[in-house]
Amino acid sequence: MEFDVPFKYFVFDNFLKESEAEELSNEFAPFDSKEWFSYENPLEIKKTIHNWYSFPPLTYKFLSHLNSEIFIDGIKDLTGTQNLYCDQGLHGGGWHIHGRGGKLNIHLDYEIHPKLNLLRKYNLIIYLSKDWDPKWGGNLEFWSHDEENNSPKEKKVTVECKFNRAVLFDASQNSWHGFSDPIDCPEGMYRKSIATYYLTDLPNNIQNRKRALYSPAENQKNDKEILELITKRSSM
Repeated sequence: MEFDVPFKYFVFDNFLKESEAEELSNEFAPFDSKEWFSYENPLEIKKTIHNWYSFPPLTYKFLSHLNSEIFIDGIKDLTGTQNLYCDQGLHGGGWHIHGRGGKLNIHLDYEIHPKLNLLRKYNLIIYLSKDWDPKWGGNLEFWSHDEENNSPKEKKVTVECKFNRAVLFDASQNSWHGFSDPIDCPEGMYRKSIATYYLTDLPNNIQNRKRALYSPAENQKNDKEILELITKRSSM
């Protein structure tokens, strides 16, 4: 299904065969594996792997397909964006996992790819957490844009973190997204997802943002150290 508020996005349920989605979920590295790169700071608590050599066979094939010409042609037809390219380096993509306490403050993604000098246009996220209860949190939030303050204004959409659901959204439309409330899942349960990003040619009206721009959570808005961290992270 296609939606346009607060920015263009699509939701696809039953994205894969049930058995394939389960196998992809089962291939994830154990949460305590040393292969994960951990982000543990007031803005984000998560783990990621984007090294192709770390992916088991089905995950490797699946990510290869998501970056293939035939799949990108499908996204071109769906979105009407004709100059569209994959990011074979999976910069920021690949496996993502959050455990109990995981979070991701509302943010804008980087605008310009740091290696390819192309615009980050679309994010594709496939959720792979079997038996995930939406009450645990981790549901993707889309917020409107406060142009005057360059910040998120109002939560407009919540997309449930549903097993075998794919979400494709335009990351170039002041697309504030994330989930700032820590996940409250049982120990041993994890929010799993696979992500790929698609790039396009740079437009003329570019802000030249090469790092993500985070927004403070409600309980962080008057915290000077958090605000300084946000400024530092966005300018690195």
